[in-house]
Amino acid sequence: MQFLIERFPLYLDGAWVTVQITLGGSALAFVLAMAFGILGTIKHWLPRAVATVYVEVFRGIAAMVLIFWMAYVLPDLTGYRLDRTFAAILAVGLNVGAYGAEVVRAAINAVPKTQVEATVALNLSWFQRMRLVVLPQAWAQMLPTFGNLVIELMKATAVVYLIGVVDLTAIARQVRDATGETVIAYMGALLIYFLIAQVLIFGMRLLERRANRKLGRTPPGGTGLGALLRHPVVPGAGGGVSG
Repeated sequence: MQFLIERFPLYLDGAWVTVQITLGGSALAFVLAMAFGILGTIKHWLPRAVATVYVEVFRGIAAMVLIFWMAYVLPDLTGYRLDRTFAAILAVGLNVGAYGAEVVRAAINAVPKTQVEATVALNLSWFQRMRLVVLPQAWAQMLPTFGNLVIELMKATAVVYLIGVVDLTAIARQVRDATGETVIAYMGALLIYFLIAQVLIFGMRLLERRANRKLGRTPPGGTGLGALLRHPVVPGAGGGVSG
């Protein structure tokens, strides 16, 4: 324990880099997921084709390979070298955004067609239909899976040390090499990764509860702290979101 306490500031520095990449990658993934997910629901073939190409390309490439491409191959092709941390954010964001786009598409398609038809009857524009009726309901359905994707993105950042980013895993390796204490060095990293994941999970559950309350779907067990610690109930349980 004393060993970890003495090196705790080092682990905090590495954890901060991991958090930065996680938050940056999540923000990029969210924007891409919403944009391409919505494009995938449009009836015209061109936007659907664009969305399909993005999803299939970046979902089919391993995050580690994308990280190496952004850090090493892209500079060779373009002559411009990206900051290594930004390269990592770009890679994980593009990768997870492709999975998120399918979540968005499926959630929008899961909104009852009768409600969409009602908005057409009310002469609402496409933007009004999406903003006022479709997305609020789809949002509540997306969040549980979005939470899983954010955790997966955070775990994917554990390989960014391979391109020279001094993240939490890199710090654990440095501590191990300096002291020879393999078990304790990686135990510190394991605990901090676990804590980061729990904070992310708690935040996503807060968003889930808030989205459900807006739709009048208060989950069983109330909305207090105890309810947040229980497994969330997915809106429309039983049917779920189909891919």
